[in-house]
Amino acid sequence: MVGINGYEFIILAIIAVVILGPERLPEYASQLARLVREVRRMATGAREQLREEVGPEIDQVDWRKMDPRQYDPRRIIKEALLDDFDDTAKPAAARPAAPAPAGPGAAPSLAKAPAAPAASRPPAVKPLERLAAGQRAPFDIEAT
Repeated sequence: MVGINGYEFIILAIIAVVILGPERLPEYASQLARLVREVRRMATGAREQLREEVGPEIDQVDWRKMDPRQYDPRRIIKEALLDDFDDTAKPAAARPAAPAPAGPGAAPSLAKAPAAPAASRPPAVKPLERLAAGQRAPFDIEAT
């Protein structure tokens, strides 16, 4: 937890005995024990207070998902960009293909494919408006 192994702990205890002396060491040890108990009590109280205020849902939260070390901005941006692409590409792929002509000299059929439901159609795209030669581009004060 702290990263101190057994040998380091023994060395720290020997240094504490030398610096503090055998007469003050029990007093400081009891103060340290009181401090540890107080910190544990405060942590338990904070946990209980949070559980009371938030409710039992706090036990169901997966805290590993909230860990900021797992976020990779490149992955998040890639997923967001591909998600938008997939949303626009799916309705076009869901449309049925036009039937193939019957023979080598046959003209293509003019029969229309059944219309796709309105919910699966991609949203109408406004055509790109070009500026006339010499026309200035519109200026938006709020955008700059």
